[in-house]
Amino acid sequence: MDAYELLTRNAEEVVTDEEVRDLTEDPEGKRAYVGYEPSGVLHLGHLLTANKLIDLQEAGMEVVILLADAHAYLNEKGSLEEIQATAERMKAQFLAYGLDEERTEFVYGSTFQFDEEYTRDLHTLEQATTMNRAQRAMAEIQGDETVKVSHLVYPLMQTLDIEYLDLDLAVGGLDQRKVHMLAREKLPELDYEVRPAIHTPILADLTTGEGKMSSSEGTTISMEDSTADVEEKVNSAYCPPTRDPEPDDEGNERENPVLELFEYHVFPRFEEVVVERPEEYGGDLTYEDYEPLAADLESGELHPADAKGTLATYLDELIAPGREKLRELRD
Repeated sequence: MDAYELLTRNAEEVVTDEEVRDLTEDPEGKRAYVGYEPSGVLHLGHLLTANKLIDLQEAGMEVVILLADAHAYLNEKGSLEEIQATAERMKAQFLAYGLDEERTEFVYGSTFQFDEEYTRDLHTLEQATTMNRAQRAMAEIQGDETVKVSHLVYPLMQTLDIEYLDLDLAVGGLDQRKVHMLAREKLPELDYEVRPAIHTPILADLTTGEGKMSSSEGTTISMEDSTADVEEKVNSAYCPPTRDPEPDDEGNERENPVLELFEYHVFPRFEEVVVERPEEYGGDLTYEDYEPLAADLESGELHPADAKGTLATYLDELIAPGREKLRELRD
């Protein structure tokens, strides 16, 4: 797989394709980043972008992970000291998951976001950005939460982070698209260059197939989960015998989260997936790619129960090193 294929596989969107192609002509040593608010325990949402970071490292790029302590402080997640203690646990889990330590730089936002030059640029960006434009770019908030000035400043800081981390590529979930578009619009006004961006998909809730798989709403799988927890959650997952979205009684589309997890988590990390079955039910099935597995589920050759059991096995193998690292940190 060449560098362009590694950078773009399983991406929901590339902005722009031409810029990413130029980047992959000589990716060695180029810098890509993703930012995370420290949460302590990695879950499948974090690991989806981590899979992409592993792809980038395989292509020869350096990875910068912004441990966004100042952003978390703006979101009232605790003192900087408390947030940084949480971030250190995240850092250990990312490395346990498979990121190359030699090609991964972890940066606290507070190490540069309080500097005079950054603060001056932030104020300039505040002057150049309307409240409506900043509000369109900011993360969604809970329906009963009052919008604060800090919520509007947050995406402006994310825009400047792309410049101050000396990056060649920004990576994030599709929910970061508005911020990256803001950066493309506003960075040139500060005489800074725009960077391309790669957006990973937003996966559906494991139980319902609707909305967003999240640690705060619905069901997700995290590095805190035991093998039994993983099996229980996957076995209760929504898994119709199709890859196409199906409407619920109210007309909302329901994705197949089991197939999504195979596509975006399992096949990027394993060269081969084996579905173990007794001979009386046809014997083992072996897959090297996602498409044949999805096709077999649709045709009935692969039963949803067998798909779920196999998915649980491979997901558990993926999170096991991080689970062990969490135990070490807590002992």
